[in-house]
Amino acid sequence: MIRYVVFLVLLSIWASVEGRSINRFLTEESTGTKWAVLVAGSNGWWNYRHQADVCHAYQLLKKGGLKDENIIVFMYDDIANNSENPRPGVLINNPHGQDVYQGVPKDYVGEDVNADNFFNVILANKSGITRGSGKILDSGPNDNIFIYYTDHGGPGIVSMPTGIVYANDLINVLEKKHASGTYSKMVFYLEACESGSMFDGLLPEGLNIYVTTASKPDENSWGTYCGLGRGACLVECPPPEFDGVCLGDLYSVAWMEDSDVQDRQTSTLDNQYDRIACRTAANLTYGSHVMQYGDMELSVDALFQYMGSVSTSHSQAPSPMAAAPSPMDAASFLTSSENVNQRDTELFYLTSKYQGAPEGTNEEFAADRKLNEVVAQRSQVDNNVKRLGELLFGVEKGNEVLQSVRPAGQPLVDDWDCLKSYVKTFEAHCGKLTAYGKKHVRGIANICNAGIENEEMVDATAQACSG
Repeated sequence: MIRYVVFLVLLSIWASVEGRSINRFLTEESTGTKWAVLVAGSNGWWNYRHQADVCHAYQLLKKGGLKDENIIVFMYDDIANNSENPRPGVLINNPHGQDVYQGVPKDYVGEDVNADNFFNVILANKSGITRGSGKILDSGPNDNIFIYYTDHGGPGIVSMPTGIVYANDLINVLEKKHASGTYSKMVFYLEACESGSMFDGLLPEGLNIYVTTASKPDENSWGTYCGLGRGACLVECPPPEFDGVCLGDLYSVAWMEDSDVQDRQTSTLDNQYDRIACRTAANLTYGSHVMQYGDMELSVDALFQYMGSVSTSHSQAPSPMAAAPSPMDAASFLTSSENVNQRDTELFYLTSKYQGAPEGTNEEFAADRKLNEVVAQRSQVDNNVKRLGELLFGVEKGNEVLQSVRPAGQPLVDDWDCLKSYVKTFEAHCGKLTAYGKKHVRGIANICNAGIENEEMVDATAQACSG
């Protein structure tokens, strides 16, 4: 009889947590404070989407119950009140979305959005912070952390308005955070071109960190909800006044619109991964492969453990993205408006400016001049890198060596100090790498992997870029 009663009690508990294990249920209920770090690492009007992404992320976390004191926001803050913004003081992340800018904390803005501050915030090293609010990730051993970073990237790097975050430095910071014993579990979502290269072959297991990235290590990520006027969208365009910019990024919009409509108490990280991977890769001509890294056992955790939850049922209050497709509306969820390769968003913007300028006006001439200037810069960096490869490895082998992609599970480069040094060498002779030019970091990494000595690199770079 006693065994029967115990069985019924256990069965009741099992049903109440909808199939989750008793151990997991108890673990979830004892979770400490939820923390979040949100980073938009770009500036400039044509990068509208990154700050809109971060502001949307703030709103959904805030609605999920996270407190402002536990949400740390990095964004340059030059978009909402930009002179080109047709809706001053407002940011939207969806063609039908509401304002996501209002109420967002401005912890680190302008030049305070940099790698040093980002790393010191994660490590709770307040003395290392330069300006800003001084807010740090002052988490404890029972707390969960959610980090979301959206920006341009390249092989082994993600950008900041000034400077670069290198993959090995990020991994070192995460290892230090783990060693400090100041969190229980961490989830990291990263949107950038080649974002998989920030973790592939680098992030060790056992740190209690689960990661998804917008793309494979050798693949671009995509902006979405982009309009070039004249109805040039796959499903629906952003409002016409936003021609030339993308309102969001494809992977980012996918996870946030999913989080807006899911019951975060029952939907898991793995469930979300499946949905956003499907949406982001729905049209691989204009999409990418979402990747997972780190401790996969965390993927069974419910979303609310990191993002909070609006309610325990599907009847949630309207979110900032109130018009986002429902989870059951597969046709609308798996497609989007015009998607644009993140490396091409500046060209997309400049093309829109040129096409929208009155014919024969100074405005049209200026837009045409700027567009041609950027096209020429892109061509120049491509030619410089091609010439560098030929000087170092010969005409026949140069391109092959520079474009070589290592097998999955191997890091981009063996010697990160070499990579950092050679990137500086290249920029000193050939000019700063733009969002487009950063794709060539793979080639520079391969130069390091080939064992090219510093003197040879300096001479070849100077010669390649002398014209």
